[in-house]
Amino acid sequence: MDAGNLLPLAVEIAREAGDLARRRREDGVAIAATKSTLADIVTEADREVEDLIRARLAEARPGDGFLGEESGVEEGTTGVTWVVDPIDGTVNYAYGIPHYAVSIAAVTGEVAPGHWTAQAGVVFSPAAGELFRAARGAGAWLGERRLSVSTPSDAGALLATGFGYDPATHGPDLDRVRRVMPAARDLRRAGAASLDLAYVAAGRLDGYFERGLHPWDHAAGGLLVIEAGGTLWGSPGGAPGRDMTIAGSAGLVERLRILIEG
Repeated sequence: MDAGNLLPLAVEIAREAGDLARRRREDGVAIAATKSTLADIVTEADREVEDLIRARLAEARPGDGFLGEESGVEEGTTGVTWVVDPIDGTVNYAYGIPHYAVSIAAVTGEVAPGHWTAQAGVVFSPAAGELFRAARGAGAWLGERRLSVSTPSDAGALLATGFGYDPATHGPDLDRVRRVMPAARDLRRAGAASLDLAYVAAGRLDGYFERGLHPWDHAAGGLLVIEAGGTLWGSPGGAPGRDMTIAGSAGLVERLRILIEG
């Protein structure tokens, strides 16, 4: 599999999808439905953007599989599956906060974290006009700048995290924050996992941890971190998943893992 052949397509479609999301945000946002809780929303734009991505991929690569946040999984015949979050940070998007992203990754193997191999990934921030991209074995990039994860200073690590929508999870999430704060310089909670991971890859954040992620939340951003020389760990099984995802330099990830697991 030549990951470099998949990346230009992901870049092209992410830009088109991001432009559509930005235009729909300017037009005004209609809430289409809720998901896990009343706070976990889907906008009409989420569905429209995912439909666009899916259609463009089907035109360019018929036979590939697809796993989207809004439309679920469709198995393919080529061995390649596209893992897509059409608008990561939907609540930000609905409120007009310009921190959301289109996330597109191409993976091979079984469509499950820890079993797939990420081949190409793009995280595009339409409001900022920034497109983070990576291909397996070719590094992670923002424009012409090759990205590299940072090493925390003596002041501690600048960390990011997120909280689930279910109120029952908020207490455990806050307890987890208390456990990691001895390693932290400060904490950010921006509301878009794909951008948190992209920022770790770019050295804008030292590390990131969060419980409750889905495959589309980390498929592209996780590849960015790895190709920027970082480590991606999680649970269950050491792969990023519903129980935990941690990203950063190898030493920081190990320290956060120990603090989180108590």
